[in-house]
Amino acid sequence: MFSLINEQEKEAFKYYLRKIGSGVETSKELSRHESSEALKLILHSKATPAQIGAFMIAHRIRRPEPQEIAGMLDTYRDLGPKLISQKEQLRPICFGMPFDGRSKTSPLYPLTALVLLANKQPLVMHGGKRMPIKYGVTSQELFQAIGLNLTDLSLMQVQSGFYKNDFAFIYQPDHFPLAESLISYRDEIGKRPPIASMELLWTAHQGDHLLVSGFVHPPTEDRAWKSLEIAGEANAITVKGLEGSTDLPISRACITSLITHNKQQRLILHPNEYNCSGKDPKWENITLWKRYALDALNNKGPLLTSLNWNAGVYLWLSGASRTLQDGINKSKSTISSGIAKQTLSRLINWEKSVHN
Repeated sequence: MFSLINEQEKEAFKYYLRKIGSGVETSKELSRHESSEALKLILHSKATPAQIGAFMIAHRIRRPEPQEIAGMLDTYRDLGPKLISQKEQLRPICFGMPFDGRSKTSPLYPLTALVLLANKQPLVMHGGKRMPIKYGVTSQELFQAIGLNLTDLSLMQVQSGFYKNDFAFIYQPDHFPLAESLISYRDEIGKRPPIASMELLWTAHQGDHLLVSGFVHPPTEDRAWKSLEIAGEANAITVKGLEGSTDLPISRACITSLITHNKQQRLILHPNEYNCSGKDPKWENITLWKRYALDALNNKGPLLTSLNWNAGVYLWLSGASRTLQDGINKSKSTISSGIAKQTLSRLINWEKSVHN
């Protein structure tokens, strides 16, 4: 694969590597354009494996600057899959969460998605196969466990399904093979590269949307705000979620921020004030998760409180409900009436018709 690299391309990448990898005193940040060009060379395999691995670990050690993340976003927007909304569609929520999955807490977002969709809220999500360094359970596995197979669909089919169902799932192996080529490097360096931080802020959707990005550490959130501003993301929410995901905890206050046209508003949400507090459900295995997920859709079981809290918050933040309590009430009625289950059945029927 790398025999086609010419000396000019190798030297071009060496410049970027020297710039960020020269040590604490002499290393320099890349410009937005330089960061974009460096990632293009990586994705197109125009640098050697040694150069790419060195770049990833050097960039991680010195931490990427906001304009560098914005530059990487430029490249993903340019080379990655692209989705658009129809004129009559509502503004979608685009969820960004770690590609390497979950391993400690039970994911809520597939169920939250069903409640939001049942309330006519469009959604865009993305994910891939199990990925280093965590190799946690993935979005695709979770959806498949409850009967929805979102792999082996063309981008055209995903776009058509978005128009029909208000739901789109970008599956990296199918829709962004250039990005898939980076997995081996993630495994070999044994650490999340800066690209993983950028992935939390990327969406395939073009146009007006509400981007929701998970984080763990405050410096990550601060960098995300600045990166989003540079990248021109007008409306976003950052969430200190479970394992860096967009799933809101019920065991503690939820630290979130709403960013509207570069104006930031800190929102601290307390589940105990809405009778939604408790222990965050732990991850055990996919078999038990499937049982608990289906129980939640039947208005019972250990995931139900977390589901109503998450769906209620996102219904409120997206503007689908007037207050947070109204959002929680909507979630409860959507589940108890069976509409959330009907939404899943409708998606499964669509998926089977497309695959057949």
